[in-house]
Amino acid sequence: QVQVVESGGGSVQDGGSLTLSCTASNHTECTYEWMWLRQAPGKEREWVSSIKSDGITKTYADSVKGRFTISQDIAKNRMYLQMTSLTPEDTAMYYCRADLVCGSGWYPNNLGQGTQVTVSS
Repeated sequence: QVQVVESGGGSVQDGGSLTLSCTASNHTECTYEWMWLRQAPGKEREWVSSIKSDGITKTYADSVKGRFTISQDIAKNRMYLQMTSLTPEDTAMYYCRADLVCGSGWYPNNLGQGTQVTVSS
């Protein structure tokens, strides 16, 4: 079983910054591939960013490219999302998804409970 916990959400002003963290439970001889998703009130959940287990391959949604940076600490099973130049359109519940990659198989879709980000104008 994979446990995923997000933290770091909060309320900021337009143009502000926040860093979200996500920690997943440790599994011997396994790695994680990570992504952030978000869901604003009344909207569908959308993908924000992903990082592969190599820690190098990173992708971003067009709406956050150049403003958000995803990174990971492999030793700590932890992943981060640095968010800058936040706008009210970034207001949403942010979810971390950790896909466990082991020699025995791939165990995807492990989601945390979410952390709220609110940006006020």
